[in-house]
Amino acid sequence: MTKPLNRQLAALPTTIFTVMSELARQHGAINLGQGFPDTEGPHDIVQAAADALLDQRNQYAPLTGLPELRAAVAHSNARFQRIVVDPESEVVVTSGATEALAASLMALIEPGDEVVLIEPLYDTYLPMVRQLGGVPRIVRLEHPGWTLPRQALAEAFCARTKAILLNTPMNPTGKVFSPDELTFIAGLLKQHDAYAICDEVYEHLTFNTPHLSLMALPDMRERCLRIGSAGKSFSLTGWKVGYVTAPAPLAAVVAKAHQNLVFATPPNLQRAVAYGLNKDERYFAELSADLAHKRDLLSAGLRGVGLDVLPCQGSYFVMADITPLANGLDDMAFARLLTEQAGVTTIPASAFYEPSNGAPPTHLLRFAFCKQESVLQEAVNRIEAWHKRA
Repeated sequence: MTKPLNRQLAALPTTIFTVMSELARQHGAINLGQGFPDTEGPHDIVQAAADALLDQRNQYAPLTGLPELRAAVAHSNARFQRIVVDPESEVVVTSGATEALAASLMALIEPGDEVVLIEPLYDTYLPMVRQLGGVPRIVRLEHPGWTLPRQALAEAFCARTKAILLNTPMNPTGKVFSPDELTFIAGLLKQHDAYAICDEVYEHLTFNTPHLSLMALPDMRERCLRIGSAGKSFSLTGWKVGYVTAPAPLAAVVAKAHQNLVFATPPNLQRAVAYGLNKDERYFAELSADLAHKRDLLSAGLRGVGLDVLPCQGSYFVMADITPLANGLDDMAFARLLTEQAGVTTIPASAFYEPSNGAPPTHLLRFAFCKQESVLQEAVNRIEAWHKRA
């Protein structure tokens, strides 16, 4: 017998995204499960990356990122959130937002430290915290309004709390935390001398509800690590370019974690992202408007076939209550049925909950609307035709 592998990692189940995508492939289904666009990002940004491959600067980039990208991230912080940062010492470029999350958690967490998490939550948060020896304290939002449960959140904080991991705009709910909710969270951070890792990858993908960074609030500047994603902001998810904005003492430790994870990110992509971040505000407004239109198209179609669609203020996703059509099936069974019989794949929302925190809701599905209009309309048509046959 050989010695066991890392038990925690070995015990992780196959991700629901892999399971549902394989089902979609088997049945020729339209995949509205995984959150990535099915069209290319802006041609001029892609061209900038292609041109940069030929400029003879293809060796290791600096550890914290190319100067032009760090400057662009700092400029973006200032013009969209009025957060003034030093690009030399307060920005770290990472290989995607997932690596940014890992490096930020590594910079903060020691075994036994508690981390407050809000569910439903992105599926990598809990494994990352636990792998570092952190102790998760989970607070649940309830649908349909996803209002912050202030008493439960306050009770989750204590002297052992090192940080909260806050995702806004939020995957999978589409919630954008309000200024009042952020102010309440800020008060808890000050009261308990804790930090916030702010996952803000959908910062430019909001609809009629502006995104406000927790880092922009009074007295939060020194407590926050703010994470952004070029993949989400420019519909180029395969590039895996992220960035962390943090006060210099925190950024320096994030950089050390980043050094031990990947060290540097492809320089041609960094230069192209710098070009993209410096686009005028019309680009970001048009991106948001396009996604809002697609959200409305899909939501109206789902309502038309009888599903109860929940409000969505931002992100790539809309949640729907399947109760009217599911005939008692839970979300996993209904998601399989929808894939196999209607030819449309989604993600069961129970996958975004931690079972040890209580039974998750089993009547919600997450639909991704970051697809071509024709694809969204065909998905609605397929569900409608299936419903008529059923």
